[in-house]
Amino acid sequence: MADPLSPLSRLLAEVRSCQACPDLPQGPRPIVQAHSAARILIIGQAPGRRVHATGIPWNDPSGDRLRGWLGVDRAGFYGPSFAIIPTGLCYPGSGPRGDLPPRARCAPLWFARLRAQLPAIRLTLVIGQYAQAYHLGTPARGAVAPNVRRAADYGAFWPLPHPSGRNNQWLARHPWFQAEIVPALRARVAAILAGEPVL
Repeated sequence: MADPLSPLSRLLAEVRSCQACPDLPQGPRPIVQAHSAARILIIGQAPGRRVHATGIPWNDPSGDRLRGWLGVDRAGFYGPSFAIIPTGLCYPGSGPRGDLPPRARCAPLWFARLRAQLPAIRLTLVIGQYAQAYHLGTPARGAVAPNVRRAADYGAFWPLPHPSGRNNQWLARHPWFQAEIVPALRARVAAILAGEPVL
C-alpha cells in the first residue's frame, strides 16, 4: 500500500480534488493511476463516459483492446507496473463526432508534476492524435499513422493509435499495425515487465 504521506500520494490527492474546470458537462472527476515503481506510462487523451462513471482508467472496450495490444491482463494493467495519465484527466463531454478533445489547461497544470514522481518509467505509450500533438509536438490531424509507423524514432516514447472502435477503419487501412507494431510492442512490454534490458 502506498504511503499516504509520500510526495506522490499527496500529489494524487491534490490532482483528484482539482476543480480547475467546473463547467465540465458531468463535473470534474480527474482519473489517474500512478505508482512510484511504475515502469510503463500510458498517456491517453481523456476519459470517456464509461470511465468517468466508474473512476477506473481504460475500463471500457477501448481498454480491452489496448490490453490485448500490450499482451497484459487486467490485474497487471491495474498493478504497480503501469502509470496512466491522460492528457486531460476529466471526461470532456461529447460532440457530433465522439468525445470532445481534452481540455487544454489540464496537461500544463498536472502532467510535469506527476511525471516527476515516476522515476522508474522505461516506456511511455502516447495514444491518439491529441496526446501525440501535445507530447510529441506533431499535428493533431493526419499524423497518427506516420507517428505510429516511426515509433523507433521516438526512443522511449511509443506512439499508438487510439484503440476505440471508432478507429476500426484506421486499423483496416493500416494492416501493418497489427502485423508488425503489435508484436514488437508486446515483446517490449514483456521485457520491461520481466526486468530485462531493453535497447
